[in-house]
Amino acid sequence: MVLFNIGFYLVVPFLAAHLAQDLHLAGWAIGLVLGLRTFSQQGMFFVGGSLADRFGVRPMVLLGIAIRVVGFVVLGVATTLATMIVGVLLVGLAAALFAPAVEAANAAYGRGLEEAGVIRRTELFGIEQMCSRLGTVVGPALGALLLGVPFEWTAVSAAVLFAGLGVMFARWLPRDASTSHGSDTGAASLRGVWRSVLRNRGFMVFVALCGVQLLAYNQLYLMLPEQLERVTGSQAALGWFFAAAAILVIVGQAPMVALANRLGHRVSMVAGMATIAASFLLPLAGGLVGVALWVAALHLGQMLMVPSMRDTIGVLAHERNLGAHFGMLNTLGGVLTLIGSLVVGRLYDRVDAGTAAAGTPWWTVAAVAGASAVGIWLWTSRVRVSRPVSG
Repeated sequence: MVLFNIGFYLVVPFLAAHLAQDLHLAGWAIGLVLGLRTFSQQGMFFVGGSLADRFGVRPMVLLGIAIRVVGFVVLGVATTLATMIVGVLLVGLAAALFAPAVEAANAAYGRGLEEAGVIRRTELFGIEQMCSRLGTVVGPALGALLLGVPFEWTAVSAAVLFAGLGVMFARWLPRDASTSHGSDTGAASLRGVWRSVLRNRGFMVFVALCGVQLLAYNQLYLMLPEQLERVTGSQAALGWFFAAAAILVIVGQAPMVALANRLGHRVSMVAGMATIAASFLLPLAGGLVGVALWVAALHLGQMLMVPSMRDTIGVLAHERNLGAHFGMLNTLGGVLTLIGSLVVGRLYDRVDAGTAAAGTPWWTVAAVAGASAVGIWLWTSRVRVSRPVSG
């Protein structure tokens, strides 16, 4: 997981700068490329998770890694908008295959640990977040050091790293890794998997509300480079912002999980989303400090919300077909992110044209996230979102 995030954050945080400075694309085109990357990744999670439920974790992980290698090579050689779109679609599709498989397998394993009295599943999710963030400390730092190197070399380096990861997963990923917990872990038909998700109305409402969290977080890749350029005249600090955010998660995730466990799932999820909404108001004060506070508050909100949210998904899924259920969260979030990135990119074009106030993109995202927090509060007043802890 550390190496996975090094490879990802070596390239993706700097993609917007490459599109703007090297390929000279307009704001709407940059928003389109970034939105398509997220949509092809998060938007296809439901399909990838369903395939993991049907065919197993191991084949989906290995296939996804192979596709990502190809995707990074395409990004490295792309010189047109059309080719960049092909590259980001491949990079996103790859994650749609391997990420929900790994996430669901961890959730199933975590439920078993919780029932055995070893650790709460929310705590396991927190540990997973901390470990994955170790790679996001190194990746952006390396990316920042490589800003003077042609982008194609950075992208090819990430492809080589993922090729090595494919060998490691082939050797060490357990063959019996499953996306369901309990005795009923056999492969179901795809139709049965999809039916178990789409007919679960309470779950569908929940993930639609929580998908806004993905929309908000993914604006980092568009709004952070834009804001740094406007505040400092340079994007040189971009990698260090991602590295600092990763360190914050590594240090703060365990205390935030403990706080979430004390507050309960409902309060922690609502408070986390509300914090995410409020974070987008902080840059309106201006200056680099406002940007830093936004990044910090955005991550704190995620740290408080996500472990409880993921545990709730397992509960609502009845611990079965977790790949498809976790995938649906990301699919809906990917659709919202695609729409949101296009809107935010268009709003920045209007700001540059002088037809919209500078704070318009920030107010817009804050309002959407705030509405989601209200929706989660209302939804959780009707549905039980936690369960007694065994052991």
